[in-house]
Amino acid sequence: MPDYKLLPQPVAVVCHDAGAANIILAEIQSAPEVPFLPVMQGPAAKLWVASGCTLSALVALDTALLTARSVLTGTGWASDIEHEARQRAKAAGLFSVAMIDHWVNYAARFERHGMRLLPDEVWVTDEYAFEIASTTFGGQAIRLLPNRYLNKQVQNIPPLSGLTTDQLLYVLEPLRFIWPGCTQPGEFEALNYFIKNLRKIETKQTLQIRLRPHPSDGANKYTAWLTKNAELNITMDNSSSLSEAIGRAEWVAGCETAAMVVALAAGRKVLSTLPPQAPKCRLPHPGILHLRDL
Repeated sequence: MPDYKLLPQPVAVVCHDAGAANIILAEIQSAPEVPFLPVMQGPAAKLWVASGCTLSALVALDTALLTARSVLTGTGWASDIEHEARQRAKAAGLFSVAMIDHWVNYAARFERHGMRLLPDEVWVTDEYAFEIASTTFGGQAIRLLPNRYLNKQVQNIPPLSGLTTDQLLYVLEPLRFIWPGCTQPGEFEALNYFIKNLRKIETKQTLQIRLRPHPSDGANKYTAWLTKNAELNITMDNSSSLSEAIGRAEWVAGCETAAMVVALAAGRKVLSTLPPQAPKCRLPHPGILHLRDL
């Protein structure tokens, strides 16, 4: 893609959270002639390995910035390394770009300790994100790029068939807050609300439900929940990829994770399970059903 090839090279690529890492890794693989200096931590490091790359190819941020002429980062909230990379790029006079992979919390992505630091350009991958970014960052350079990661996922998802009937994939995600009147994290409140109100979307008793953890979830995060709800027809998803997991489902449910947008693009029935005490789902894409409105 020419936008990547036109960045001053070498390009330090700094990612932690999964969303932007998925998009950026898809581009790295499509532009092998561009000298990238990969700095991957947390879920991004796992995705790096899953994409066929080796851990030995990763470098520390200090090492990358020694020779980089530009910096491309994600915009996650689970760590500060991407923000630090943008800070250090600005101090060193390096051109910096930040990839926004979702549709929420745009301003907060660039704020730490009450201070905002924007890159030279913000990159987004659909018209909804472009409008949000343009409104949030008036006067900032915003660039709209195709989403090669989403396109590849959708291409690998087969059409609906009889094999997917009565199959529901629940795509999990960590949420930051315990909502008013609640006693546990939002992802568990939403999951319980979904189970209690399942009859609103499906009356058949044969519905098979699979839970797919978020890349940042711990290995045993939902073990206790599954044990407590052992009488339900629910298992953990064992698919090797998101596209395979969606391909096996007629329905895809979740709170407001980007995986729901992939499912929608693949023609699946998509349901937001955010309960009434939660803020409304912020995914702007038409076609998403909302359990609390049914």
